[in-house]
Amino acid sequence: MTEIILDLITNYGVIILLVVTFLSCLCLPVPSSLMMLAGGSFAATGDLNLASTLAAAYFGAVAGDNTGYFLARTFGTRLNTWLEANPKRAKLRDIAKSYMDKKGPISVFLSCWLVAPLGPYVNLVSGLTRYNWAKFALWGALGEVVWVGIYIGLGYSFSNQITTLASMLGNASGFIVALLGVFLLGRWLWKASGSKAQPQH
Repeated sequence: MTEIILDLITNYGVIILLVVTFLSCLCLPVPSSLMMLAGGSFAATGDLNLASTLAAAYFGAVAGDNTGYFLARTFGTRLNTWLEANPKRAKLRDIAKSYMDKKGPISVFLSCWLVAPLGPYVNLVSGLTRYNWAKFALWGALGEVVWVGIYIGLGYSFSNQITTLASMLGNASGFIVALLGVFLLGRWLWKASGSKAQPQH
């Protein structure tokens, strides 16, 4: 995989970074993190311009976030109709909307880099629930600064160890997502058990 990525960057330069980060924000399984590490490594050796590398990865990610948002917002009407046809599904949609209204900025920001595997789904939920686009765009753009900066910066600083770095960062990201899932499940179970314990009048 690493050799293929190096060949792609050698042949297509920063354009491939823009394309890959764009696609990764649309739920497509492309190795965006490894590609950015490789891009940073190429910039360190002078084969790529650092500013162009950062800009390509950043604008690809921002464009992907907003494309996912508007696709869900534009074509989510049928899904909303399907959700509204069942009270339980409608309730889940309303819960998601309420959550985004309350904690949308921090959710969008962190999903771009701390829990990056969830990022594309947060984009879709934001569009589906018609979360304010200006807020989504602002916090998404700030989050992508961190994501792109971390991966290209690490690739630039540790250009000879990108495979090891990719593995470590991938494991860390997976662990954080799993930990978040356990926390949310525990919180839901706690609330559910608390509501059942309430005395009936």
